[in-house]
Amino acid sequence: MKAIFISRPGGPDVLELRDLPTPDPAPGTVRVRIHAAGVQPLDLAIREGFRPPYAAPDLVPVPGNEFAGVVDAVGDDVHHWHAGDEVLGFTFLGCYAEYVVIPADQIVAKPATMPWEVAGGFTAGAQTAEMAWEEVEPGPGDVVLVHGAAGNVGGYAVQLARRRGARVIGTARPEHHDYLRALGAEPVDYRGDLVGEVRRLAPGGVDVVLDGAGRGALEATVALARDLRRTRTIYEHEAGPKVGVMTLSGVRSAERLERLVAMSAGGELSSLIRSTYPLEEAADAHRELETGHGRGKIVLVVRS
Repeated sequence: MKAIFISRPGGPDVLELRDLPTPDPAPGTVRVRIHAAGVQPLDLAIREGFRPPYAAPDLVPVPGNEFAGVVDAVGDDVHHWHAGDEVLGFTFLGCYAEYVVIPADQIVAKPATMPWEVAGGFTAGAQTAEMAWEEVEPGPGDVVLVHGAAGNVGGYAVQLARRRGARVIGTARPEHHDYLRALGAEPVDYRGDLVGEVRRLAPGGVDVVLDGAGRGALEATVALARDLRRTRTIYEHEAGPKVGVMTLSGVRSAERLERLVAMSAGGELSSLIRSTYPLEEAADAHRELETGHGRGKIVLVVRS
């Protein structure tokens, strides 16, 4: 199969299109012929050499941990899924490829109305946002601040917080403010006096914060949050806990993903695709993501 291989730690140029063995499904797993795979900041970190403590030492360095495609083969003891089923799901690495083998409980059915590129880039952003809200529980009467609200995680976080009845303030560049208003957020420009602008909208501070941006958002979180126990960051894994802003502790699940997919299919949750790239142009996709200023999701199209 064709796959994107990290030849060595470094910049986008270390991503190489290679021929790798097509994996066979083991018992309890399925093989999926990938149509689309999401691109996310974790992929950039893996490319640069980051390995989380749970990563296997002999892990084949193929980035990507969300995908959509068609079940191609099933292992022993798998009865719910069959060849030809259209699915989306998640795993740790391996998705910048034509095929991926994953446990059968890490996929859900793809609605016929969900485009492949949306399905391929859905699970990471939607689940991350929902996991954050499961931990800090925004609700009616709460003022929520979302840093990086125009990004993929941020866009879902705005919508899910609004569905819980919260008021949402979102940070973004001015060119993305109309987009945030359409999602139901009150936009502020993070490049000026961010703390002052948020206090203008919420003089008493904010109840809940999700840092989906990094790059200086931590200081504003500490200055504005009424209770740091109701703050979360998805970027500042070392600095955040030192000042009382914790990282997410939840794990992705098919049950949660199925709920979110149903919301998307029912028109209750919208997705925005920023751009798409063919698999062999993964390096260009990484370069765009590294700019840090776009809105929505970047997706690799593996098979049309």
